[in-house]
Amino acid sequence: MSEKKIIAIFGATGAQGGGLARAILHDKNSEFAVRAITRDTSSDKAKELAQLGAEVVVADIDDEQSLRQALEGTYGAFFVTFFWAHFSPEREYNEARSMAQAAKQAGLKHVIWSTLEDTREWIPLDDDRMPTLQGKYKVPHFDAKGEADQFFTDLGVPTTFLRASFYWENFIYFGAGPKKGPDDRLYLTLPMADKKMAGVASEDIGKTAYAIFQGGTEFVGKTIGVAGDQLTGQEMAAKLSKAIGQEVIYNYVTPEVYRGFGFPGADDMGNMFQFYRDFDEVCNKVRDVSYSRELNPELQSFDAWLEQNAGRIPLD
Repeated sequence: MSEKKIIAIFGATGAQGGGLARAILHDKNSEFAVRAITRDTSSDKAKELAQLGAEVVVADIDDEQSLRQALEGTYGAFFVTFFWAHFSPEREYNEARSMAQAAKQAGLKHVIWSTLEDTREWIPLDDDRMPTLQGKYKVPHFDAKGEADQFFTDLGVPTTFLRASFYWENFIYFGAGPKKGPDDRLYLTLPMADKKMAGVASEDIGKTAYAIFQGGTEFVGKTIGVAGDQLTGQEMAAKLSKAIGQEVIYNYVTPEVYRGFGFPGADDMGNMFQFYRDFDEVCNKVRDVSYSRELNPELQSFDAWLEQNAGRIPLD
């Protein structure tokens, strides 16, 4: 263990961090060891990582001293924040600043920061095509992450900026999957018009991050998007239909309608889809499927993901 380079993985029990931890731990010849950072070492997922060989450490990303201790003796770190736990972009921004400062103090050789676009670079706050949320954001769960990129750059932390795509797991856990309409038919409702959206299996984000750590300094300073497919709503509905054995109809609604659906974060998600729709070339250019597959040869297409997961999608 001591001979290997230690990667501190924040969010190790979550989708992205968990995928990275498992990718390293399943590679018995890996040059890296895993330090899984979590708030709760007694959780089932933390115990599972420990059984696979990870060093599981308690740390709180909102506590700077805790952060510094978690990084002691490490080669690199995977940093991720989770907006949906608190819906606060300011908190994410502050967490990223603390992470960058702790990484600088620890002298880390390679950091991957899981970030997203600051959409205000394309849609200024005074652009009324999209409502401003929480006073100063267009897509809160994107913008603060993107704005926080500067902390890593300004401090000279050797960083790769990793941009994820729409998780296909959202069809299972986030209520984004097909829903039965009044006519008892299944509808996939998205405000994407006929534009393609990049999507990914969450496990593949971690596997791609592992490839980036393996590549080392080659990837420092680069922004890398990860996607398993780029599909229109119509194409997703057709693939879902085939996988579940029932017709799924693509139901395009405007972002305005989507924002009004009323679930927690509906306005944020409506703006996100509008950004994906209106700036599809910007979003999809960085989320290159072929390049993602070069980094991660096991990358799943939407069809491959559905083959394994279609039965888990709630159809109600």
